Amino acid sequence: MTWRLFSDARCALGEGPLWHPLRGSLVWFDILGRRLYEHDGGTERSWDFDAMVSAAGWIDKTRLLVASERALFVFDMDTGTQEPVCDLEADNPVTRSNDGRADPQGGFWIGTMGKNAEPGAGAIYRYCKGELRRLFKDITISNAICFAPDGRHAYFTDTPTRIIRRVALDRQGWPVGAPEAWLDLNAEELNPDGAVVDAAGNLWNAQWGAARVACYDPDGRFLTAVAVGAGQSSCPAFGGPDLSTLYVTTAAHGAGADDSRAGAVFAVSKVGKGQAEHRVIL
Repeated sequence: MTWRLFSDARCALGEGPLWHPLRGSLVWFDILGRRLYEHDGGTERSWDFDAMVSAAGWIDKTRLLVASERALFVFDMDTGTQEPVCDLEADNPVTRSNDGRADPQGGFWIGTMGKNAEPGAGAIYRYCKGELRRLFKDITISNAICFAPDGRHAYFTDTPTRIIRRVALDRQGWPVGAPEAWLDLNAEELNPDGAVVDAAGNLWNAQWGAARVACYDPDGRFLTAVAVGAGQSSCPAFGGPDLSTLYVTTAAHGAGADDSRAGAVFAVSKVGKGQAEHRVIL
């Protein structure tokens, strides 16, 4: 399981990788660079925005639901046009969007955080069929938003706690009851960042500062870890024609001088079988 360089775009803060099932391409964001990238294995292109952007869900072949520091909006990758959907903490200049992912029921989860990681400044929301609802508050760094294949559980973390939590979902995808501590990484002093769940229900977690993505089974038992070529691994996504390639974004901001590939996107082949990314239902 050897990594290869997929894109040398060198993001200040790479985040939100998404394999678009209809386009056969990987899209991802540079949050601090205010940029969206798309790479289809041959051609790479990008779009710049006037606000920080961090995560998306696919709507159809050309349109994404994009989360920015102050709103959710529909972005058309063919025309470059934007259509507003709803505000996202638009009256709070302290925060921005961070990690996010679409759920199996067609909703879109998005976390916010302080631009300087102010303690407890962020929250986690779900947008579904016209409604934006705050699910969890007092979050410092929202991360690891992902979902079990059967749609019965969601996962998330507040990175400084080093605990990934799991919460039950009802049939419409809304949380039921209080989240439980599912995986505690404090003993290993590992920092959970973005995560994705594969088709078997195993959770793959990018661990900031550890230059790796670690895999845990549905009961939270460690299975394996794959190395990537930069220390600040931020978020994984499965993709490729058979969903067996793991793509991993990284960050250059704050990286050491010896971290020569910081900010690039890496790919590791044949590590598992991913789920197809779920479609957002507006």
